[in-house]
Amino acid sequence: MERSCSVYNTYLKILERELVPAMGCTEPIAIAYCAAKARAALGALPDHIKVTASGNIIKNVKSVIVPNTGGGRGIAVAAAIGAMAGDEAKGLEVISGVNDEQRAQLKVYMEQIKIEVLPAESEYLLDIAVTVNKGNSTATARTVSEHTNIVYIEKDGKVIEQKEATEKPDPDAPDYDLLSMKDIYDFAATAELSDVSAILDRQIELNSAISKEGLEKDYGANIGKVLLKAYGNDIKTRAKAAAAAGSDARMNGSCLPVVINSGSGNQGITASMPVIEYAKELGSGKEKLYRALLISNLVTLHQKTGIGRLSAYCGAVSAGAGAGAGIAYLCGGDYETVIHTVVNAVAITSGIICDGAKSSCAAKIAFAVDAGIMGYEMYKNGQQFYGGDGVILKGVENTIRNIGRLGRIGMKETDKEIIKMMTEGH
Repeated sequence: MERSCSVYNTYLKILERELVPAMGCTEPIAIAYCAAKARAALGALPDHIKVTASGNIIKNVKSVIVPNTGGGRGIAVAAAIGAMAGDEAKGLEVISGVNDEQRAQLKVYMEQIKIEVLPAESEYLLDIAVTVNKGNSTATARTVSEHTNIVYIEKDGKVIEQKEATEKPDPDAPDYDLLSMKDIYDFAATAELSDVSAILDRQIELNSAISKEGLEKDYGANIGKVLLKAYGNDIKTRAKAAAAAGSDARMNGSCLPVVINSGSGNQGITASMPVIEYAKELGSGKEKLYRALLISNLVTLHQKTGIGRLSAYCGAVSAGAGAGAGIAYLCGGDYETVIHTVVNAVAITSGIICDGAKSSCAAKIAFAVDAGIMGYEMYKNGQQFYGGDGVILKGVENTIRNIGRLGRIGMKETDKEIIKMMTEGH
């Protein structure tokens, strides 16, 4: 019973910590946040900004539109809007309060100041340092490992805030090693809904709103719209389109916030919208939807724990498998159905690379959700992939460990080559 209580409370803390709102792709927002922190320390509007960022940050910021900038892309834009108009107290919603006048001033401000962008020589996949100057005064803020994990702030050589830049940025963080498929299933099936309803209601509301925005307006490659136009309006297509449309909007400048998963808005959308669509189709009711979303979110987090926040391994793969698990539960699937859905799904799509945040993320999301649904349909029809089929091992936890190893270790060199290709232009 003691372990059960420990697991229950840990899972609640993980959900509270992970399912939080963010506006805009989280990597450029992390740069804006760091810049806002540095500007606050400086106490003045900078006339010189220097951003030093790790390769994975450069990769994920290069091609994505930063919200509230009038369509601007890239690191310099993210740093400039954060320094000029960011509210450092808002965390991942740092630029949510930017007004029309500030948006109009951004281009002029960027023309008037000097902005440098340099690669960081860092052991951390997520590492951002922003140094700002005004005359002879200077200030620096640095975040490591997680998007808002500030490890260092100084002004004019005087340290204001400092902590060890370790891979465990928060000493009070819950123990993610307690995540397991069996405990996730049991937690989802038995959780007191009053403990999770506020978190999940926020995810349903915000992610549904940006999905709707993506389907109604013109964003990026409009993958959500293309799916519906090309393949019809059945539930499988709607589930894929709902997730893809949220990404269409998010990657291409929508100012609507998203509830994230594993530090990623795209993963938060992918883990939630297909499940929400299936619940509508099935008339599942709020309780069943809540429990299915618990499975989807926690299964996604379980997979990502072994892979890490940033990797050459596309995060949509994990979230698509999570969505498949949630859909399996909605459709009446038991524990065996859920775990076989996950194994089948990751066997199908584990080769998808992450080459930064951009419009094509929406298409990758559609394929990852399709794999999640197919993983369920396979098992429902008496079919499955077995241990020894490629990277699949006997036992769902062994397979998840293998996928973690693939994403974290096996694709390290792939990640370096992707970053080279994106930054060298060939």
